[in-house]
Amino acid sequence: MTAIDFAAFVDELAGVAGETIRPFFRTALGVENKSRSGDFDPVTAADRAAEAAMRALIKRTFPAHGIVGEEFGAERADAEYVWVLDPIDGTKSFICGLPIWGTLIGLTRGGESIYGMMHQPFTGEYFIGDGKAARYRGPAGDRALRTRTCGALADAVLMTTSPLLMQETDRSSFAKVEQAVRLSRYGGDCYAYCVLAAGHVDLLIETELKPHDVLPLIPIIEGAGGVITTWEGGRPHDGGRVIAAGDKRVHAQAMALLQR
Repeated sequence: MTAIDFAAFVDELAGVAGETIRPFFRTALGVENKSRSGDFDPVTAADRAAEAAMRALIKRTFPAHGIVGEEFGAERADAEYVWVLDPIDGTKSFICGLPIWGTLIGLTRGGESIYGMMHQPFTGEYFIGDGKAARYRGPAGDRALRTRTCGALADAVLMTTSPLLMQETDRSSFAKVEQAVRLSRYGGDCYAYCVLAAGHVDLLIETELKPHDVLPLIPIIEGAGGVITTWEGGRPHDGGRVIAAGDKRVHAQAMALLQR
């Protein structure tokens, strides 16, 4: 399959998911809590319907490929090519009517994340990357994504979804970085990674991530010139504690504080 054909297929996947999700957004919809640990981990009919639609399209087009999704688990996860799906990353924002959520679609080959897209079907935005380059497409036009230069934490804008999602010791480490930056903002989920790739913020620190939360975003961040690792500096593919930055210098300075 050529790169052009592949891009067209990912667009088709995003279109199927978007058509499924949009009728649910900002409506009175039922919300279930799928958490077994006492916290709130919501899921809606929109999440499940969108993932089911994407899975059906993948199976028809690439029956030998594997699929890992947030709502329906893994199928053929040991295949050479594996699709990674999160139909609504940011479900809490979704159920509150806030447009800072998106559909994540990723593709791995041999365990490496080779292509990723974040599609926001309400705003009509696409953030796409293959690890070598990244692009934006939407109401603001079609352009390359590039992270911005930022050499010092004191000049950096930091984002996280919420420190309340962190374990107490991680929250304490995060606070050290937060105290060192120019500005910190909460919220965003996958959208925060994309505005980092677009050069609007400099640093993103998260914990408790699942693989489907991060794998589709890796090629976008790296393709835009950024860096994304675990807090220990390792591969972020398995999720957990993740730090992303637009400039390697800010990444290194934040890592030093997190590990202190």
